[in-house]
Amino acid sequence: MNRLQEKYKSEITPALMEKFNYSSIMESPKVSKIVINIGVGDAVANPKVLDDAVNELTLITGQKPLVTRAKKSIATFKLREGMPIGCKVTLRGDRMYDFLDKLVTIALPRVRDFRGVNPKGFDGRGNYTLGIKEQLIFPEINYDKISKIRGMDIVFVTTAKTDQEAFELLKLFGMPFRK
Repeated sequence: MNRLQEKYKSEITPALMEKFNYSSIMESPKVSKIVINIGVGDAVANPKVLDDAVNELTLITGQKPLVTRAKKSIATFKLREGMPIGCKVTLRGDRMYDFLDKLVTIALPRVRDFRGVNPKGFDGRGNYTLGIKEQLIFPEINYDKISKIRGMDIVFVTTAKTDQEAFELLKLFGMPFRK
């Protein structure tokens, strides 16, 4: 069992139950999945760029990403429906907790001039979205081997009913929110 799973069962659940007065353990919110997405707009002109993004995402998450395709054609971007324009990974279970642990303890503290993540990234239904400007903050990425600095979106999907519950859940997991 992962370190964060242990912490969730022993510390986080009781703390959430006390704060929000839940009658059952099953009411306390949990992180159900983490979705990581890299949009590669350059893939239209150079399809090889997408392979690099896929390899980097595989290194970071330990899981093979799904290549996402354009839903509709946009002439100004020279984009046709069905063209590959990015990749995404959905993490659940042990891999999800491993990634969350790595993100909070190793990756985010490596960001330059880091003052905490924006607490305004909640969607109103208890999900949190975080944007990262460069993939170099992850220890698996070798600086010499990357061709281009790419950003990514990380979405934390929780079972929380409100943003306040999700905020508290992620804060207890160690997410460094800005004051």
